[in-house]
Amino acid sequence: MQPATEAGQIGGESGQDERKSALDAWVSMQIGQQVVGVPASADASFRRYFRYKFPDGDCQRSLIGMDAPPPQEDCRPFVRIAGLFADAGVHVPHIIAQDLTRGFLLLPDMGAETWLTVLNDDNADERFSRAINALIRIQRISQPNVLPVYDEALLRRELELFPEWYLKRHLGIEMDAALRAELDAIFDLLVARALRQGQVYVHRDYMPRNLMDSDPDPGILDFQDAVYGPVSYDVTSLFKDAFISWPEDRVLGWLQLYWQRARAAALPVPASFDEFLHDCDLMGAQRHLKVIGIFARICHRDGKPKYLQDVPRFVRYLRNVIARRDELEPLGTLLDRLGL
Repeated sequence: MQPATEAGQIGGESGQDERKSALDAWVSMQIGQQVVGVPASADASFRRYFRYKFPDGDCQRSLIGMDAPPPQEDCRPFVRIAGLFADAGVHVPHIIAQDLTRGFLLLPDMGAETWLTVLNDDNADERFSRAINALIRIQRISQPNVLPVYDEALLRRELELFPEWYLKRHLGIEMDAALRAELDAIFDLLVARALRQGQVYVHRDYMPRNLMDSDPDPGILDFQDAVYGPVSYDVTSLFKDAFISWPEDRVLGWLQLYWQRARAAALPVPASFDEFLHDCDLMGAQRHLKVIGIFARICHRDGKPKYLQDVPRFVRYLRNVIARRDELEPLGTLLDRLGL
């Protein structure tokens, strides 16, 4: 969930937003008084969020209405995983009302500030300590056969976003046999390393923009794509964000803190921190390539070019791990050739 964008605007030639009007009417019915929502936030998908403020006795209440238009979006995973994560003891929004057919949810208002706006050098250690604890609580309740599996097919589909959308569509590069073989060798390495890791519940977007400055802190959002997969994925995402970067020495310290607490919680992390860091590096490379592809897709398919401004950030993340891992030298050679 991010600051409001044009995501998911639906209206006729008159410019009327019919879904917004329908959501206003539905929320009004749920709370028993006429209200009109104002944009609260949106994300890079078709989901949108609106804030509804209204009097409740002597107090002013505020709720959030989610608009997730079918068939582009499906609210059911959000509802299901909200219950699952709540059982882990972390702060997620409970579902006040739902209309799954139309794609409407009514949720508590967890505030207007994400961690992306409140994190700074002085409070990062304290806040990330809380984020690590919340993540471990989620991972401790992990069981197989509950969430979709982050399997080889999904890992490879994600990686293919890089050549399909960034190389071919954005850069206009022809995919000849030599380049395809080069990419396949890199992808094989990354997928194999991910699949050999211990498996836990994976949020898949556990980053400051999806953590709310709330009480209790953090409030956790945008978990509807959660899966059962590699234990290093979420903690790597936490410190390699799309919109804020940290010095590598601080990241290594936070990763070690997570690893120590994960070991104490009997989570399936390696016995050696060096081995765990190796997992994080290659898992991160998979994710960084995927995100670059997603940013290009959002630009060329959805008409939102601003995300491409953060591609250099993910190239830097890749360069950091390439410098640390000899087996990623072919990826570095490829980036050199692409001028990245």
